[in-house]
Amino acid sequence: MGINQVKNLLSQKENIRLEFKKALKELPENIFETVCAMLNRDGGEIILGVSDDGLILGVDSGNVDKIVAQIVAQSNNPQKLDPPFILFPQKYELEGKLIIRLQVPVSSQVHKTANTVYDRSNDGGFRILNPVNIADMVNRKRLYFSEINTFSAVCYSDLKEELFLKVRNLIRSNNPNHPWLSLTNEQMLSRAGILRRDPQTGIESYTLAAVLLFGKDEVIQNILPFFKIDAIVRKKDLTRYDDRDYIQCNLIEAYDRLMNFISKHLPDKFYLEEDRRVSLLNKVFREVVANFLVHREYTNASPATLIIYSDRVETSNASNPHGKGIIDPVNFTPFQKNPLIAKFFIQLGRVDELGSGIINVNRYLPHYSGTKTPPQFIEGDVFKTVIPIGRRYATEGINEGINEGINEGLETLLRYISNNEGLRANQLSTALNTPKKTIERWIYNLKSKNKIEFKGSKKTGGYYLKGSKYKP
Repeated sequence: MGINQVKNLLSQKENIRLEFKKALKELPENIFETVCAMLNRDGGEIILGVSDDGLILGVDSGNVDKIVAQIVAQSNNPQKLDPPFILFPQKYELEGKLIIRLQVPVSSQVHKTANTVYDRSNDGGFRILNPVNIADMVNRKRLYFSEINTFSAVCYSDLKEELFLKVRNLIRSNNPNHPWLSLTNEQMLSRAGILRRDPQTGIESYTLAAVLLFGKDEVIQNILPFFKIDAIVRKKDLTRYDDRDYIQCNLIEAYDRLMNFISKHLPDKFYLEEDRRVSLLNKVFREVVANFLVHREYTNASPATLIIYSDRVETSNASNPHGKGIIDPVNFTPFQKNPLIAKFFIQLGRVDELGSGIINVNRYLPHYSGTKTPPQFIEGDVFKTVIPIGRRYATEGINEGINEGINEGLETLLRYISNNEGLRANQLSTALNTPKKTIERWIYNLKSKNKIEFKGSKKTGGYYLKGSKYKP
């Protein structure tokens, strides 16, 4: 969310999804009552350093980093917020003063602070003390958020053990000091809320979110026999397909397969952003793919499809809608369909923040497609996305500094490096199922064309696009 959206929030009055708090030198004592209430209701925004009537007071510059660190640490502490829901505040400067914006998504779980459940209304947060009312809240969330359904028969051995190393590496590259990195695998799952104790039975079980993120293929199919993701290319044969990837695996690997499928069939284009060359294909479609996976209603048997046409990319998947019709990228209220899955993708660096997907696609798509036709995000029982890519551009192949005498093998390697920077030759060989000597020859050619470079030490470094930032 950019500075203009923050200004828009400050122009509004406090409401069920917006609260202002003074925080000159320390974290407000009751902030987690508000966080808890928003998590339990519809999510919302908390702006620190602002009076109740929207006047910017600011946060002391000498204390702002301390306050941000406290929010991150305490939101991950079950003694403060139970169950934990790790939050990531952002700092902004307005009128020469610092403020802190805290985006709180809706949660599929019921949260407590100081051993008390809070709910939210237009008048602010209020305590829920009656067990019947708490049970109503649990049932309301259970009906809407299928990702929290638990399966007592699923055990740790039903999860794909090798995924945990991949997940830890992704988290570490996104945030080297992430608090989850010091936890065991099962502690990580518990802290992420996908291994949870059922509030009615008291039994700790794996949730549907855990199965979808880490489950072995056969376990996912046993629980969701209709689960599939169909990636299709229809540029020449519009009645059948030119190429297809039929995906029935966990969402972490499904993301990689979808991104590789898109990279295989769509051209890339590089864009200079703050003196750094970035892949526009990656900027646009990482958001499309992440939202495609995160916001699906997985208990619905309708198939999920991603179709690449000559002039557009369309996705469709079953949804549990919070609204109807085309979403306005300027004035919309983001609402997560699977908050636990979304939160996990945020930790992996595959989702930036709630609502960022629509904003980023609208921002980068004109540079990628060369057209003025805006993308469409259409909410309903089936959520549809239409991403125009321009017919001429989509059929020309790689351009803008890529298609300069580079053959298909080099194109494949360059695309893969653009989406997975920091890998070494042996890792690229395994990922692309290509002999290491061939990879090394392609690397030599790409380096000679000034497209990639090796960064870091000989032991821990890897290959990056020329001009990209090194991530140790």
